[in-house]
Amino acid sequence: MKLEAPISEVRGVGPKTEAALEKAGLKTVKDLLYYLPRTYDNFEEITKLSNIKPGKVVIKGKISDLHTTRTRRRNFTVTEGVIRDNTDAIRVVWFNQPYRATSFDEKKEYYFTGNYDFNRGRYQLTSPKAELASDVEKSRATFRPVYSVRSGFKSEGFHKLIENLRPEFAFIPDLLPETGTAFSKPGARADALFKAHFAENSAEIKEARNYLAFEELFELILASQLNKQENQKLRSAKIPFVADDIKNLVKNLPFPLTNAQRLAAFQILKDLEKPTPMNRLLQGDVGSGKTVVAAISAFSAIRAKKQVALLAPTAILATQHAESLRELLQPFGIKTELLIGSTKQKTDLKTRIKNGEVDLVIGTHALLTDDTEFRDLAFVIIDEQHRFGVSQRQKLLEKTVKTTGLAPHLLMMTATPIPRSLQLAVFGDLDVSILNEMPRGRQPVKTTIIKELNFKDELYPKIREYLGRNEQVYFICKKIDEKGVSEAVSVKKQAEKLKKVFPNVKIACLHGKMKPDEKDAIMTDFANNKTKILVSTTVVEVGVNVPNANLMVIMNAEGYGLAQLHQLRGRVGRGKSKAECFLVANADEPSRRLKELEKSTDGFYLAEADLKLRGPGEIYGSLQHGALNLQFATLMDTKLIAAASTAAKNCAIKFAKNPETFDLFPELKQGIKQYQQLTTLN
Repeated sequence: MKLEAPISEVRGVGPKTEAALEKAGLKTVKDLLYYLPRTYDNFEEITKLSNIKPGKVVIKGKISDLHTTRTRRRNFTVTEGVIRDNTDAIRVVWFNQPYRATSFDEKKEYYFTGNYDFNRGRYQLTSPKAELASDVEKSRATFRPVYSVRSGFKSEGFHKLIENLRPEFAFIPDLLPETGTAFSKPGARADALFKAHFAENSAEIKEARNYLAFEELFELILASQLNKQENQKLRSAKIPFVADDIKNLVKNLPFPLTNAQRLAAFQILKDLEKPTPMNRLLQGDVGSGKTVVAAISAFSAIRAKKQVALLAPTAILATQHAESLRELLQPFGIKTELLIGSTKQKTDLKTRIKNGEVDLVIGTHALLTDDTEFRDLAFVIIDEQHRFGVSQRQKLLEKTVKTTGLAPHLLMMTATPIPRSLQLAVFGDLDVSILNEMPRGRQPVKTTIIKELNFKDELYPKIREYLGRNEQVYFICKKIDEKGVSEAVSVKKQAEKLKKVFPNVKIACLHGKMKPDEKDAIMTDFANNKTKILVSTTVVEVGVNVPNANLMVIMNAEGYGLAQLHQLRGRVGRGKSKAECFLVANADEPSRRLKELEKSTDGFYLAEADLKLRGPGEIYGSLQHGALNLQFATLMDTKLIAAASTAAKNCAIKFAKNPETFDLFPELKQGIKQYQQLTTLN
């Protein structure tokens, strides 16, 4: 079977069907084969009505008392009836399907498949599928796939097309090379795809999806391992590790390093000595001291007469980095400059950078413009790297190759703790350093879940307490204004409420639609303690450092992921005073996610908890790997990831020794090439 053949070659696909399938993103035979059922109807597991519980059910029974009513809403109908078996009876309802009232024979039995839930003030079966019991039993198809509707193409249509391909499944070629696992035995792929579409029981579905998940993870991890091999072929400037210089810098720091900072700095400094480019991820919880580690490594490169660039996602964060790094490095004669959109005399600064008169350049996207050139850029640091796309990172790295012919050393930093499984699956080409200790004196933030109804008795007195100590407060809201139908509280409305409660307190609003100069002015006033309460969207999530702000209130906290809530909470408790965070959730029972945040301040623990509770969606989104679009694999399956990781690493070694063997797997090679483009950093 030629998997790359156009879908028009499948029997039953005419011009109209082909157009509908292409609109749904299915263009080849492979696309169709990998379009797996969303779920399966199991007509062998019948729910007796006397035992029915909310959820998806399959019921066998007779239907009666059918009638249709029209609502006040134009062209909207409700068709209701009663389903009975020999144990009990339940209500059934269909919306805008008036034909249902006349489509049943009350003397015959049907299979009804749908969701039994609480709706319109009572429990009922809502809009189920219905099939004549005799037809189902005659076909013997008691375990039937259900495909998601795509571009108007229904499940039954997909089922017919796959059925037309049934004789061809035996000829599906294998994809994986020998991996030392059962997943690479001859015919494993064909067997998995057949069982996925023609499963006879739940065990076969699990077996099929297990193979397809392994296949997906194997390709992804192998791509990152091949990237790592390619990285090792590049050449970079060797930056000597001069221990006395580093000791002198550390001795003059205004605070002692944690053991985690010492270890991470040592790992980076040893990497910088190598003739191949460093490719390292420094991940540390909020407030763990990543900037100091970056300063030590930048100091080493500058001592070797090399230039260093630090790329930050926002002007606020870049400015704060510039201030703190200038303070740490200026005593050693290091010239640090800030390059952002609002920088004055930008042309003069860029000339000095090009001439090598600036040692350390900290900036935003202004660093990426074509007219920003360096004399000898050897080390690139990217903060909150997930906020930059691959092409943006690539642009900065190319500036080094352009002028020196060498690849730069690369250090990426993130305050979003990355679960171990995600590190293996997506960042296999990176070395990882972890800061899992907090600097001495850093206060844990007490977290409390609260209802808005309790503001008057619980929250407002607490705000007065902090303001009375001349400390400051954050209020975080999801929306800027009242547009749309969301129930989330807006920045503008919350600010109005607070001004009524605290009429003599300076309150300011901050959100992403403001102009950069306006945002900077508001944050400067807050940092200088001129503004006492800052009502903001999540633009303060990353990098904003105001040690005097020690109270954080997050409205509609249920609307955020754990990682983002933890980031927001990290904006307080940055000084030596006690700090608190209030999570506002109006549900009767707070979610497990919020309870996890209430009991723990450990970002690494929370990242793992978020993965278990919500899956990889939020993490992938925040790390800009949504394009990887894993269909079958889950980052919660650590055993499968470990097996795929071992197999991929061994395979990468074999391909490195005998590159021609990779050519024997053209389909695998093509798929991996796409993953390499998504994950590569050089």
